[in-house]
Amino acid sequence: MAVNLIGVIMQYLTPNRIGRIAAAFNLDSKSAQSVAEVSIPSLLAGLASVASQPGGAQKVVDAVRQHAGTLDSRSRAIGGSTNQAVLADKGTQWLSSLFGDQNQATLTGAVAKFCGLSQAASEALLGLFFPVVLGTISKQLDASSLNGSNLTRLLASQKDNVAAALPSGFADLLRGTELLGAISGAAGEVSAATNRASRVAATATNGGSRAATAVTDQASRAATTATRPVSDARTRADSLTAPASFNWLYWIIPALILVALIAWFFASNRPGQIVQPPVTTQSLTVGGVDVGKEITGGLENLRTALEGVTDADSAKAALLKLQDAKGQIDKVNGLIGQLSPEQRKILAGLVNQFMPMLNPLFDKVLAIPDVAELIKPTIDGLRTTLAALTVA
Repeated sequence: MAVNLIGVIMQYLTPNRIGRIAAAFNLDSKSAQSVAEVSIPSLLAGLASVASQPGGAQKVVDAVRQHAGTLDSRSRAIGGSTNQAVLADKGTQWLSSLFGDQNQATLTGAVAKFCGLSQAASEALLGLFFPVVLGTISKQLDASSLNGSNLTRLLASQKDNVAAALPSGFADLLRGTELLGAISGAAGEVSAATNRASRVAATATNGGSRAATAVTDQASRAATTATRPVSDARTRADSLTAPASFNWLYWIIPALILVALIAWFFASNRPGQIVQPPVTTQSLTVGGVDVGKEITGGLENLRTALEGVTDADSAKAALLKLQDAKGQIDKVNGLIGQLSPEQRKILAGLVNQFMPMLNPLFDKVLAIPDVAELIKPTIDGLRTTLAALTVA
């Protein structure tokens, strides 16, 4: 029997480790756990899809080789004292390299929507979990057996495990993308089965009172039949000679009651999707300044400005926006001394959520011809300030 990679990976992502990851990014532990549960099968499905494309298997093999022997140390680093934003940034770069920007953005958006998190938090957690997935694969396939054929076979063997682990609502968010290409058949079967089960449970729930009423009515009629006057029974002596025509009632009524109770129990206890509320920043108000709102606004403005840079002309147009965003971030940096240790921790978590998204943007715009000389001083200053803010 093929190993279940999802189970192996989740052994490394223990509840304690997930809790520390959540604290580093100022998230609820249940939210981080939810991200792990949907992202691990999704990442495996994405790798299987990449490996099924021409030349894709070798790309995945190369990435897995880069993570050979790193699983234990990487697992200890996640949720440890190492800067989590730095780890997430490296994982995000690997994810983008293998999946492509579009598929990475689609997966990040689906995880954010399904788990009720921000895009930045979703990207950061995916960046942390992806190297663990690659490290687990490297541990299953040692150096002598790590090749495109064995890798493709291993990932293909996870088809049913992945399809079963993906919640139907989440799988729907990825349907039509390349991410589920290699498991589309199994995912479709599981989704269809889940939908059928949901309809049955919904019917049982919505019709629970009607079913109970019907059972009660049948019981009442059976009781009435059973308690007819003896004289009436005597006039129907022929029916008493064949009691089997009525005995079915005494078997079917308890059975109907039992079925109705079981259907009601499972329908009323189905786990629903828990959407976590956005992270609150109300406790970060200092001297009348909402530091949480200020830093979030500054980082969002910074991201928007960087995304608009495509050449030297657009860099000139974006320079003022970059400087405005830097002003917001510098303002927050100037208030650090007034924050309590707990507030510093919350602030660091907010900034860490954005870094896996911002660092690739910094590198991207600086690589554009004639752009670096225009905005590099501003970006260097931003990077220095942000690095300070990521430390609690």
